[in-house]
Amino acid sequence: MANNFLLEIGLEEMPAHVVTPSIDQLTTRVQKFLDDNHLTYASTHSYATPRRLAILVEDLADKQADVNESVKGPAKKIALDADGNWTKAAQGFARGQGMTPDDIVWQEIKGVEYAYLEKKITGKPAIAILPGLVDVIKAMTFPTRMRWGNYDLEYIRPIHWLVALFNNEVVPMQLLDIKAGRTTRGHRFLGEDIELQDATDYQAALAKQFVIADESDRKAIIQRQIEEMAEDHHWVVDLDPELLEEVTNLVEYPTAFYGHFKEKYLAIPDEVLITSMKDNQRYFYARDHEGKLLPIFIGVRNGNAVYMDNVIAGNEKVLTARLEDADFFYKEDQKRTIADYVEQLKHVTFHDKISSMYDKMQRVGIIAQLVGQQADLDTQALADLQRAAAIYKFDLVTNMVDEFPELQGTMGAKYAALQGENAVVAQAIGEQYMPISADGALPQSDVGAVLAIADKLDSILAFFAVGMMPSGSNDPYALRRQAYGIVRIIQNKGWHFPVKQLQKQIAQALQTADLTASLDWLNNAVAVQQFMVDRMKQWFMEENLRHDIIDTVVDNRHLDLQTIFAAAQVLNAHKDDADFKTNIEALTRVLRLTNKNITDWHVDFTVDPALFDNDAERKLYDAVVALQPKMHQQSVADNFTSLTSIAPLINNYFDQTMIMVDDEQVRRNRLHQLAQIAQMTDQFGNLTHLIVK
Repeated sequence: MANNFLLEIGLEEMPAHVVTPSIDQLTTRVQKFLDDNHLTYASTHSYATPRRLAILVEDLADKQADVNESVKGPAKKIALDADGNWTKAAQGFARGQGMTPDDIVWQEIKGVEYAYLEKKITGKPAIAILPGLVDVIKAMTFPTRMRWGNYDLEYIRPIHWLVALFNNEVVPMQLLDIKAGRTTRGHRFLGEDIELQDATDYQAALAKQFVIADESDRKAIIQRQIEEMAEDHHWVVDLDPELLEEVTNLVEYPTAFYGHFKEKYLAIPDEVLITSMKDNQRYFYARDHEGKLLPIFIGVRNGNAVYMDNVIAGNEKVLTARLEDADFFYKEDQKRTIADYVEQLKHVTFHDKISSMYDKMQRVGIIAQLVGQQADLDTQALADLQRAAAIYKFDLVTNMVDEFPELQGTMGAKYAALQGENAVVAQAIGEQYMPISADGALPQSDVGAVLAIADKLDSILAFFAVGMMPSGSNDPYALRRQAYGIVRIIQNKGWHFPVKQLQKQIAQALQTADLTASLDWLNNAVAVQQFMVDRMKQWFMEENLRHDIIDTVVDNRHLDLQTIFAAAQVLNAHKDDADFKTNIEALTRVLRLTNKNITDWHVDFTVDPALFDNDAERKLYDAVVALQPKMHQQSVADNFTSLTSIAPLINNYFDQTMIMVDDEQVRRNRLHQLAQIAQMTDQFGNLTHLIVK
């Protein structure tokens, strides 16, 4: 008969966002425990609700597998004395393994013989090993933890019961004052305690007590109920995956229902209504087939359909109160002008060590123009950008954003349009925070993208200027996310973004405009550059780019993000070429010589052909002179093709020419000739990091 083992941890209700990561972690840890203890099994199945984490191990072995272990002991010259008798070292070694010296065999390692004992370790019964899972339970980690009673254990929520069944036998284990048994608990209000007779009874027994233990089953039930509801009423319902996951982990026995709100509230922007329903109340919303929002909300109850009228009425009352507030705030906000709100921002602190929010907007206006010029925005776009930057934070002091902080930017765009700002300005205000997560949506408009970059760049430079850089996991102002957002926007838009150059331009422009906020905007400038490089590395690693290519392209003197992206794409595209190794070796030979012998890269590397003494020098010189103007006109991809085309000439040059000759004038001339080539490789980073085989 196949053996099955059930482990269940019963807790007070966990936050919904913790449930899935916790059961995944428990499953991984249990599987590792079984593997480490040589207990074979066929499969595992996990179950999770807000009140329980459980795993069923199917076809678990009766006992540990027997293990043949080879134990190394002392060298032969130590194990035996001059007369060939066993020494105390050999006797102690054998005794420690529960064997005798006569069991010793010899194995030679690098010419030296060592004593070895071949041991057969008989596996213990599974039921004697499984109590060790208590340590697995204790070792689990959570984003937030709490303690209860007089116990030192910290956990996501207090533990109230444990179930540990090996087939129909209770596994003897204890956690704190809780002894494992066979009793689990049904739904908090609808169910009763259950005595499980066998590990495999778990899922069916809980279902009878109003607990759907399998997450995927609960999710499917919710989805089916809402889809049937939508079909019956001809609604279009957005089953947002994140909300569906959250609702699934809020309930043990799901029953979907719908309610209404008054049509007058449809005059409020859709974003406000959706936020009130989805983010605040965990409701799904419905539209008609033309895309118009309907005065309908769909919720999921943790229970059955009994007294559902009361449930619906209660939810309608709660939502109506929220919408009434939103309607009031929406109307009140429109009684004031954007200029009024902007003036109020003078009294809103961005950070007490930096400036007000109003001052931040003034700085962002300067930074945005510099970034916009790098992006080649036209005159009208730059004018729209200037207007957007002058007002883009105004909604922070509106009633609506005070009540619904998640709508900052969104309400700014709405109010800007209502007060006559053009569509480009309004859209840019709505896009200022994008992306709001590592994989969040990017700004679509050019003006919005530049504004988003400028806002993020100002925050990074300001916090670094006052020495408040992220350290370890500590990043209270989300500077890593903002820097990564800049990287993603630049990659998406393909704009030039020379970090070092922009830092200097920004510092100078703020100084000229008297907007420095008494800060040194070049303080920690190198740290800012490395910070951006680290975010570039993060992006490339997520794209599964080879590590040596990443190291190559980010080691870039000018640190232009767009060029770095292009270089990475080119090197990755050519890495498998038949001549890649030969071409890179030729170029890196140039780089190693110049890096070693040239310290000042800001001089003009002039070459005098009159100092040449062989044809290889002349041919390489002519090729480089022909290439130099093209390198400023072609794409990075074409530049790579052009540069590698002279690899044979470089190799021939080294075959025919001694660089480090005694004549200083000739030596300098030859180094300058190589330096011209080295400068043309700058856009690809430092090619010496490439691994070629």
